[in-house]
Amino acid sequence: MPIAVDIDVMLAKRKMSVGELADRVGITPANLAVLKNGRAKAVRFATLAALCEVLECQPGDLLRWEAEGAAAAAG
Repeated sequence: MPIAVDIDVMLAKRKMSVGELADRVGITPANLAVLKNGRAKAVRFATLAALCEVLECQPGDLLRWEAEGAAAAAG
């Protein structure tokens, strides 16, 4: 998928665990893992806003576009 999710980068910068983020955002750790690992098909704006509020960041800090094939070439 051409949209890459960088939640793990922000978690590391904030020294926060997935469980703590899930609790503070109000979603399950399993659903956060689906999003964090790039397996989500969609994300609600309310969830994105809550992530940004808790992590004190902008949506662009969490999501970025990659050209098709770039991830395969890099990995």
